[in-house]
Amino acid sequence: MKYEFTKRMSNVKASAIREILKATADPDMISFAGGNPAADAFPTDAIEKISADILKNDPISVLQYGITEGDKGLIEAATKFFNRHEKVFGLGDKMLITSGSQQIMEFAAKCLCNEGDVVVCENPSFLGALNAFKSLGAILRGVEYKEGQLDLEALEKALQAQPKPKFIYLIPNFQNPTGMTMSFEVRQQVLALAKQYEVLILEDNPYGDLRFEGTAIPSIKSLDQDGFVIYAASLSKIIAPGMRIACCIGPTEIVNKFTVAKQASDVHSNLWAQKVMARYLTEYDMDEHIAVIQKIYKDKCNLMLQEMEKHFHKDVHYTKPTGGMFIWVTLPKHVNMQEFVKKALAQNVAVVPGHAFLDDDNKECHSFRMNFSTPTNEKIIEGIRLLGELTFQMI
Repeated sequence: MKYEFTKRMSNVKASAIREILKATADPDMISFAGGNPAADAFPTDAIEKISADILKNDPISVLQYGITEGDKGLIEAATKFFNRHEKVFGLGDKMLITSGSQQIMEFAAKCLCNEGDVVVCENPSFLGALNAFKSLGAILRGVEYKEGQLDLEALEKALQAQPKPKFIYLIPNFQNPTGMTMSFEVRQQVLALAKQYEVLILEDNPYGDLRFEGTAIPSIKSLDQDGFVIYAASLSKIIAPGMRIACCIGPTEIVNKFTVAKQASDVHSNLWAQKVMARYLTEYDMDEHIAVIQKIYKDKCNLMLQEMEKHFHKDVHYTKPTGGMFIWVTLPKHVNMQEFVKKALAQNVAVVPGHAFLDDDNKECHSFRMNFSTPTNEKIIEGIRLLGELTFQMI
């Protein structure tokens, strides 16, 4: 039997991260390839306690079907939580509880893009979102970074080009994969350009609460008064990704359409996870919990950067994030990045090749992504030593 697949899936490849993670099943592998929270960052005792109470006293509430929009208690708790420092849920907005923030990316493409429509994205950007857009027939139009910030001149050209983009996908805080943060001034100008050319913004903010240095910068959503921004707020990185709970906040008309898409996709998000999330947000001190995570990640990031400074060749450049989970490493142009990644894997060190994060993964790339949140301190020290030796061998 010959199987025929849709044209829109022809440009979608298996996630490079997931493929590399298969190799990391080896207990001897030192993996800097994932994007998982630290093992000691999960509030396991609280989740166990809340779950036991719900299953004992109100089991039907998590075992029966729920409404597509999401559990009312979670919507109320999440609105209060995400609005605690700035107003991301404003007048005319609505919230939809989704099965992870990547489902929001899928709904954006599904509801806003026809086959062949354009999505503007940072270049590089989050692989999962890019694949979600491509899987629904969207064409990616990447915008490069310049001196650590999104190139606004290139962004304007991308918005002027035909066909007109349907939306701009951005990760302003501790961007995946680079770890860089968009300045307040650039956020203002990005929003101004979006309004000028009448193009929506999909603002993805899974890492905003993982800031361990400096002062928080207002989200683009909080600056928007005209319904141009759809906001993806994830609880994965601060509570538990396995629970697959995120919140889409945006103009009511758009969120209503996303809700119809969700009805056709999975009916509703996991009710047990929603009920537990709602209780955790209301009964526990979230700021105290987040402070613990920030301390863990600050220590891990500083350790990795210190070891890189000690062991990496001086011609290797890398970002120095003030939050999030990732460091973006760039090799000299004469070094074959993919060969470097293969040799690292042969020495039981896994990193993600940078071309996987580009709008076109056939483009030349000399960078790779490293994660500092997941590996133990011992593995960070040993893995960076091995990578450092490799930089001297290949440079």
